[in-house]
Amino acid sequence: MSRPDDKRLLGPGFPGDTGAADPAVAEALTEYAAGRAPYVAVLAALCSARVLVPVVAVLSEVEYDDAGLARDKSADMATVLLTGADGRQGLLAFTSLDALQTWQSDARPVPVKVRDAAEAALHDGATALLVDLAGPVPFVVEEADLRALAAGYTLAQVGGSTAWVAPA
Repeated sequence: MSRPDDKRLLGPGFPGDTGAADPAVAEALTEYAAGRAPYVAVLAALCSARVLVPVVAVLSEVEYDDAGLARDKSADMATVLLTGADGRQGLLAFTSLDALQTWQSDARPVPVKVRDAAEAALHDGATALLVDLAGPVPFVVEEADLRALAAGYTLAQVGGSTAWVAPA
C-alpha cells in the first residue's frame, strides 16, 4: 500500500523508481558545470537514462453564463515546451523529482527514457531538450544530438573523438 509521503514513481517501465537522478548523469552534469567534462560526456550519460517529463494542466475551455461569469471549465494535460528569444522551442525534462519540483511543484512527472523524450520533442516541433532548467545544472541537448537520441543512436569513442553510432 502506498503512503502519501512515499516518493516512488509508479510506472511499468521503471519499477522501484524513487525519482532520484541517475548517479552517472548527476556526476556528468556536475563535472560539466565545473568545466572538467565536455558536453559529450553528459550526452553519453543521458543515452540510457530515465528523465522526468513534466505534464501540467492547461485550461482548454471556459463556458460563461448570461452574466458573463465562468460557469464551467475544463482542462487538458500537456507537456511543456519553452520558446527561446530566437523562436526555437525546447521540451522540458528533469533528471530527478527534486529538480522538477524546484521548477514547478504541481507538475506531474512522467518517467521516460531520454530517447522517448527526444522523440516527443521532435514530434512537438521542438529543436532542443532542456534538461534541469531550474538546476542544479541546466543542460541543453541541441537539435542534431536530439535527432540522434530520438533515432536510438549511441555515442562511441572512435579514434580520438566521439561519434554517434546507429542502432544494430
